[in-house]
Amino acid sequence: MYCSNCGSQFEGKFCPDCGTAAPAGDGSQQAGEAPPASQEPQAQQPPPAAAGGMTDNVAATLCYVLGFVTGIVFLILEPYNRNKEVRFHAFQSIILSVVWIVFSIALNIILPWQVSLMLGPLISLAGFILWVFLLIKTYQGSKVVLPVIGPMAEKQA
Repeated sequence: MYCSNCGSQFEGKFCPDCGTAAPAGDGSQQAGEAPPASQEPQAQQPPPAAAGGMTDNVAATLCYVLGFVTGIVFLILEPYNRNKEVRFHAFQSIILSVVWIVFSIALNIILPWQVSLMLGPLISLAGFILWVFLLIKTYQGSKVVLPVIGPMAEKQA
């Protein structure tokens, strides 16, 4: 007889693996018989993968790895350019990268070099922390919508 809970073969009143009681019936299922389809253990399903083989969260995370470069790559690659979630992260990565580059250049031009020398490392650290935060949250499946940039990316996606 097969356990209705875990699918293990056993004899007696209780399954030795999980402790489930044997069904109280006519005993028509004999040892050696295959369990009914409803009693077979269910295999765990992998997370849904995009057509290219990567899961959506991995593809979305990779959009941020090299900034606008990987954002553009995922907008070009065929199975991912049709996925709304991946497109959002690709556009957000592109817009964030361009804004970050323009912001860095503007700060270096506007601020005196002494102030830039002191604030530059702090601003770079903040950008690095934001980048790591986006990588982690996106890999976990969360959708982080950045202020101002996020709504623009949602419109494009």
